[in-house]
Amino acid sequence: MNTASTQAAAHATRVAAVQMNSGNDPAANLATAARLLQSAAAQGARLAVLPENFSLMARHDAERHAHAEADGVGPVQEFLAATAASLRIWIVAGSVPIKRGDGERNAQSCLVYDDSGKRVARYDKIHLFDVDLPDRAESYRESSTMAPGDQVVALDTPVGRLGLSICYDVRFPELYRRLQAAGAQWLVVPAAFTAASGEAHWEVLLRARAIENLCYVVASAQCGMHPSGRQTWGHSMIIDHWGRMLAQLPEGAGVITANVDLAAQAEARRKFPALSHRVSWLQSP
Repeated sequence: MNTASTQAAAHATRVAAVQMNSGNDPAANLATAARLLQSAAAQGARLAVLPENFSLMARHDAERHAHAEADGVGPVQEFLAATAASLRIWIVAGSVPIKRGDGERNAQSCLVYDDSGKRVARYDKIHLFDVDLPDRAESYRESSTMAPGDQVVALDTPVGRLGLSICYDVRFPELYRRLQAAGAQWLVVPAAFTAASGEAHWEVLLRARAIENLCYVVASAQCGMHPSGRQTWGHSMIIDHWGRMLAQLPEGAGVITANVDLAAQAEARRKFPALSHRVSWLQSP
């Protein structure tokens, strides 16, 4: 390895995206998540991202509501803390339904645990998926059982400063501008994208968020057919700050890994300073 390659490796940290085909049996889903997280750790990942709804792809709203846990208490949160500590790996838990005080609607929360098992961040999904898919008999109303979040969340990790988001958020670039302004060097998009919208938009949206913010993007996805009859797109991806595809898993449960090279990113931002060229009067209030 030459000197330049050695220096690059010193600044690079391996991350993982976990792809799942979760069903309506939480115990089975957690067993699969444990196996895939172990694989991520064995491949040298310092941090792994689970998909949205990793612990339950509910068949109906009542099942999803019954699965919600109190903040800080419950089998899913206990699993995440214990697994992070035992594997010595950071875990971004795509989404966990967390009860709110009113008891009527839950938050769709992305929880982050460090490698000691301590929870260090919570992001509540801001944009809820209330849509009717064009030309298809598919309709979704997340707001019927979920309440939107109202906080942008970025945090420091061993991989650099991370911006959190969930699935449908990826269609709203202003969120990622806020995350980049908060210092984000990389972004996560855990998701359960529908097959129809995923085929049309998933890759182009993820690469756009990477390119326009000069940020790495790690997108962990649900895939295949689920007990509810919903089909998700898969195609978990890791994309670099220039929009290049570093790793992709089109179908099936599994793990992909790639290095986040903050030195290369910093050099690209210095040479191509688009972020500093933004015009203030064009920015949203």
